[in-house]
Amino acid sequence: MNAPQKILVLLAHPVLERSRIHSRLINHVQHLEGLTVHDLYEKYPDFNVDVKAEQKLLLDHDIIIWQHPFYWYSAPPLLKQWLDLVLTHGWAYGKGGDMLKGKAVMNAISCGGSENAYREEGRNRFTVRELLAPFDQTAYLCGMKYLPPFVIHDTYKLQQADMDMYAIQYEQVLTALLWNRAQEAEYAALKTLNELCPIPKNLQQ
Repeated sequence: MNAPQKILVLLAHPVLERSRIHSRLINHVQHLEGLTVHDLYEKYPDFNVDVKAEQKLLLDHDIIIWQHPFYWYSAPPLLKQWLDLVLTHGWAYGKGGDMLKGKAVMNAISCGGSENAYREEGRNRFTVRELLAPFDQTAYLCGMKYLPPFVIHDTYKLQQADMDMYAIQYEQVLTALLWNRAQEAEYAALKTLNELCPIPKNLQQ
């Protein structure tokens, strides 16, 4: 049996205690072997990011997950601060900047809007994947593989049973990543990583 991958979840939620879905996801997966959950708002309430410590964490893991609410089609400000400070020229990109080359990265996000709202004819005009292009490009610039996102829509309408099912789905997706159960070609065919372990239609809301 192959050794498991090491996953770093960079959790960025400014009011995690009010988040039903992100708290539920983290509480459900934090026991997984090989998984490190790093709460950026808990660690850096003053936004004073320890760059060296964050870079070491990145080096110690194979897969990086930016987990956050999809605020204004992007991430909460501390994650942007983290990106600006930690992914430095000459370390993450640019001349001699290949420390993250070959690692994988993805977003795990929650959206208040429905999936139908995120399409060309919908209210948001673009798909989630299109709106995540800055993260995709960041990964590309750093020589990382950008995986499809894990996305939860309609978060304001979720009932406890829905959140429980998404938590199980997230655990299954992370387990597949930890044990390298999907091939690169399979990822390329997916719109979201949720499709790796779909929730049966008859169980959805």
